Amino acid sequence: MPRNISAANQAALEARVLVARDFLWIVARNRSTGAPVPDGMWSDVGNVSASVIDPDTGATVTRNWFGAGTLVAIDDIPLVSNLSAQTVNIRLSQIHDHVQQLVREYDCRQARVEIYRGLFNPDTRKMVAPAECRFVGFVDKIDIRTPSENEDGAVTMTCASHTQEMFRANTETRSHETQILRATNDNFYRDAATTTSWKIFWGSKQGSVPTQKKRKKFLGIF
Repeated sequence: MPRNISAANQAALEARVLVARDFLWIVARNRSTGAPVPDGMWSDVGNVSASVIDPDTGATVTRNWFGAGTLVAIDDIPLVSNLSAQTVNIRLSQIHDHVQQLVREYDCRQARVEIYRGLFNPDTRKMVAPAECRFVGFVDKIDIRTPSENEDGAVTMTCASHTQEMFRANTETRSHETQILRATNDNFYRDAATTTSWKIFWGSKQGSVPTQKKRKKFLGIF
């Protein structure tokens, strides 16, 4: 699938004068208050302030990014033209205090993840244009491996793309309590919790009310 890039980035690519750097933006949560805790890291040394293209609004925003070896590696991000959910592994430094604070002090489960790619001019050491977003998703799993002596440790985040939200089932659509939140007089699911135990008599047969298999939902609404 083709990718749209800015004219400045296109010119730098054609001139073969650029250095690529990755930017990782994670919005974790405070374990006590639940408040969002945004954090930015990039694949170079030193702390920088760099501009990126917001994937939600398309506007240019400037954020602070922490360096010094925190972001070790990011898997290749597949480009697909379908609705399948993609996964990307992100490897962070296990011994860095900044990473330790992020994954242990804050809650990163289902944290929003944004990955950007910035192209730098090696002569000016500046980005030729705001970094483009390459991936938006959520942290699906975190593996914190504490090494033994002479072994390597790492913090690996497995992230799933935001496409997975299209296939998330809504478990509340079949409850009476949820139904009356939409309309107070809607009693369609009033007896949904007890119908499985009802006894019926039809001729010589008796027993519980048979139930149909739950149909697979699309977008969690059918």
